[in-house]
Amino acid sequence: MRFLLIDKILKLSPGKSIVATKTMQPDEELFRDHFPGFPVVPGVLLTEMMAQAAGKCLDAEKSPRGRAMLGRISNATFRHWVPPGETAIITATIDSNREEFATAKCYVEVKDKKVCSADLFFVFVPHGQFAVGYCDEVLDSYLRENRLHDTEPGPS
Repeated sequence: MRFLLIDKILKLSPGKSIVATKTMQPDEELFRDHFPGFPVVPGVLLTEMMAQAAGKCLDAEKSPRGRAMLGRISNATFRHWVPPGETAIITATIDSNREEFATAKCYVEVKDKKVCSADLFFVFVPHGQFAVGYCDEVLDSYLRENRLHDTEPGPS
């Protein structure tokens, strides 16, 4: 399983809000064990979907402070089971966005029903700590398609 838990960004206001989607396919190996006879998306993966979406929203600012990394989960609430094959709509709104940290209010909906929510706290990891040439495929694709930033490739 790849740990990429955002399939597509639907709407993005860099540093402010994001709406994204993720569908966990029924053939994912994790559904054999979570739970046998009653497969559901684990709550930790729903939380990670929210964190990845909010992180992409913050990273879309292309700030020199670094990339957003989840530092704390607060008030996580799980209301409904999410079976495999359902499309999760992930929404994150950035509450506070400072040089040292950021906070976000997030939730996931499936079929217009809120299934979970959490308040998330982010810190920033300097760009130099990531592998040379690292890029976020989903975010970069959205930014290119929507021309939110100059994403033209440099000279070859």
